[in-house]
Amino acid sequence: MTQVVGLTGGIASGKSTVSGLLGQVGFPIIDADLVAHRLQQPGQPGFERLVERFGRSIVTMDGSLDRQRLGQCVFNNQDARNQLNQVMQPLIRETIMGQLAGFTKAAVPAVILDVPLLFEQGYDEDCDLVVVVTVDKATQLARLMKRDGLSKTAAQARVAAQMPLNEKVARADIVIDNNGDDNHLRQQVAQLVKRLN
Repeated sequence: MTQVVGLTGGIASGKSTVSGLLGQVGFPIIDADLVAHRLQQPGQPGFERLVERFGRSIVTMDGSLDRQRLGQCVFNNQDARNQLNQVMQPLIRETIMGQLAGFTKAAVPAVILDVPLLFEQGYDEDCDLVVVVTVDKATQLARLMKRDGLSKTAAQARVAAQMPLNEKVARADIVIDNNGDDNHLRQQVAQLVKRLN
């Protein structure tokens, strides 16, 4: 039986780093962001539906999706965020469930379901175990500002647009604290790997 491990955390919490470490030791990763990006390529159903919903202003000169412009639309507007989710989530869920079915059929012992909106989109119900990567607010904001080149106000708006990390932590089976150094993070991931093997 394939164990489905949900992995989530707040924006800039270090979830992608943890996902990468789990992938390095051989766990298959289903990355919801990667699935969404593929579905949003020109010619794919997500791209077509987004342009239909939000207009041509979200398309770059070369015909691809302008993620920055789309992000500006949705992070400051709850209605627009809801519309984005209505367009993309059914497509993402269908793709993810297809991939999970493939891993289950292949009798893979465990698969990591890396989903930023794990709880918000109900993916936790598809998981046997939920892992949340957490970080303190100041570190989260600093990382987000540096990573995405955002002002403090813009970074705070992106953090505020998500479910609070303390709520995710309260619903987690395992919490990985990413406030320490790289070695501390790796030790916690090693403990998780031991539990999954």
